[in-house]
Amino acid sequence: MRGKRGERGERGERDEPEEQHCIHVHLDRILAERGMTLTELAARVGVTNVNLSILKNGRAKAVRFTTLTQLCRVLECQPGDLLSYRPEDTEDADPPRSERR
Repeated sequence: MRGKRGERGERGERDEPEEQHCIHVHLDRILAERGMTLTELAARVGVTNVNLSILKNGRAKAVRFTTLTQLCRVLECQPGDLLSYRPEDTEDADPPRSERR
């Protein structure tokens, strides 16, 4: 069970409530299209497997522009290919640019 906002957790860090967002990450699809593993991408980008997994699973709270730049360089894509915005009340939002024809 999570504590009240601002209380210290078991390891001493602040226990913040999880904020919901409407940003979806498309790393699974892009990795499959390129025949690349998450481990290979993490090594080529210079981030840990754990951090890349957090991003891939939509649990990241932020992404550094330097990391986004490296992801785009390695995957040869645009930020809009990696991320999309889907409002909560909209199930069929526009697909990423790479899927638009």
